[in-house]
Amino acid sequence: MTLLTLQMTRTDARQDEIGGSFHTTHHRGTTQSAAVGELSHLLFEQHDRERVHGTWRELIAGEEFAYRPHLSPTERTALTYDRLRLLNEVVPSATDLANDARRLAALHEWAGVVDGGLGTLASIHYNLFLGSLLDHDHEDRDLSRFTSLEQTGTFLCTELEHGNDVAALQTLAVHDRATGGFVLHTPTPGAQKFMPNTSLTGGPKSAVVAARLLIDGQDQGIYLFLTPLSDHDGHLPGVQVRKLPERTGTPMDHCLTSFDRVWLPREALLEADHGRLDDEGRLNSTVGNRRKRLLSSISRVTSGKLCMSAGALGVSRAALAIAVRYGHDRHISAPRAGERIPVVAHRSHHAPLLHSLATAYAMTFLHRTVVDRWVGHTAENQAEAERLVAITKGWVTWQSRAITTECRERCGAQGLFPANGISELTMATEGTITAEGDNLVIWVKAASEMIFGQETVERGHLGPLSPDQDLTDLRFLRGLLAEVESIWQERARRSLREGPSGDPMARWNGTSSAALEMVGAHARLQAADALLAAAAQAVEPDARYLLHGLCLLFLLKQVSAHTGDLLAEGLMSADHVRQLPAAIDAAVAHLAPHMLTLVDAFDLPEELLSRVPIASGGQIDRYASEPEGTRSASVLRLPLAC
Repeated sequence: MTLLTLQMTRTDARQDEIGGSFHTTHHRGTTQSAAVGELSHLLFEQHDRERVHGTWRELIAGEEFAYRPHLSPTERTALTYDRLRLLNEVVPSATDLANDARRLAALHEWAGVVDGGLGTLASIHYNLFLGSLLDHDHEDRDLSRFTSLEQTGTFLCTELEHGNDVAALQTLAVHDRATGGFVLHTPTPGAQKFMPNTSLTGGPKSAVVAARLLIDGQDQGIYLFLTPLSDHDGHLPGVQVRKLPERTGTPMDHCLTSFDRVWLPREALLEADHGRLDDEGRLNSTVGNRRKRLLSSISRVTSGKLCMSAGALGVSRAALAIAVRYGHDRHISAPRAGERIPVVAHRSHHAPLLHSLATAYAMTFLHRTVVDRWVGHTAENQAEAERLVAITKGWVTWQSRAITTECRERCGAQGLFPANGISELTMATEGTITAEGDNLVIWVKAASEMIFGQETVERGHLGPLSPDQDLTDLRFLRGLLAEVESIWQERARRSLREGPSGDPMARWNGTSSAALEMVGAHARLQAADALLAAAAQAVEPDARYLLHGLCLLFLLKQVSAHTGDLLAEGLMSADHVRQLPAAIDAAVAHLAPHMLTLVDAFDLPEELLSRVPIASGGQIDRYASEPEGTRSASVLRLPLAC
């Protein structure tokens, strides 16, 4: 009997203990409730759960956050601003929130589930706007109009012709020696600020504007300037705002914004160690490099990456909760005549969802780990922490797109209706992929840093291949995944060494494909480690069993994509490769009866789920309109055929 067979036998026995059939209702027994409680405890910050997540979970359960049918895009945008104010009312201190990376990220996990635009507004106001003010000298600055939302804050960095190449921004802030202030100006059409929420919807607004500081004609680099945009009477003189066309996804008041020689007072400049003006108008900086000054000015983008990946976590878990519940409630004809079974009973239906569940758990635990790393970073390891935040943002948001798309498809035509809570989640994820640094761009940056600066990822994680190494051995599978990262790092560095000298572009082009594979392998390994660490912390037996099963499924799936390399390197045998499909199928079969337990642990408020027809045993007909005008029936009499 092989180790795989032994594992299956043990697992089958365990499955019988905790209930091995597909549930057709959402009621949990004592055993399942204990497992749900333990899983939720591990997923949501453990003993810090109520402080970090409790406020936001309770907030979105309210009727104010229910789906509103038949609203125009403009009305939906206005509703999102109203919801931002409701959110602000339950925040004891907006400044404390802006400085608490855990609570700020958690806000996005829950807000995006009910309103994709709310996560966007919250990220801009609390993190990019208010956070930037707090990260600079602010002791003498009155922030009350922003913390009370008397004025909503926004952030103007990206320009029409300058997206990820922020260092090339053209918006100017010219120091005016006569007044000590600055003249903010948009010199070309391409320098218009692109996509900020600067319309009059939502009330008066102020912005933090990234602009190139010129002092006596000398370019001092990019700095931030606090700039009022509008009041109750409209936009202020010199501020031109044009609404952009509607985009896909949740409506938002995206605009093009430009400045025509707008004068700003001396205190508009956001100052810190990277740049302060003295009384003589001289810039004093502890950072001599203009690029580093820019990165210091816009450092809140790193926290923004955590917020974007958190938002993707929330929508992924919500999509899975809806799809799994619907799969258990939707009954179809069974192979035996006259019988009905839930559609989720089919392997073709539940296997993709279980792979998504394993990934969602890995995503969540990875994000918790990365937030901890960011909160606890020092000056010495800041660059490494920032890189891990960027890599995580790319991997989590890309996985979220795949998960939400899969869940929408598993709900069939029902999943196309926004009222069923799932169709707009994929588009919400699209925004997180691009915001706070386009995923591909930040991965390319991470790849270059890992090739040039990071220590070599050592080979030999596994030692010589042994017949005892089994596809249910988590340590063996984790070692294989580590070897994949090593393989791709070797390839990338070899490509760089062998690339054409004197042509850096061609040299990098020959390296980038392998380098990006290396980054992806690194992300998957970090996610696997986070999932394994969480499984090791589980105390309740059923929760530990389920987390072990998720680890196994996740690792098998990741390894399966690299069997060619692992076989070629002598790290897997031909028998391993042949057994892999059956091992994955067995892992799926063992977890399949417990899908409801796994999604119940996501702890979505029952009030929220009860409003989603397909997540609460209902149908979309509850949102259908009243019957349109009908005519009375009449009988059409036809002559009998002769």
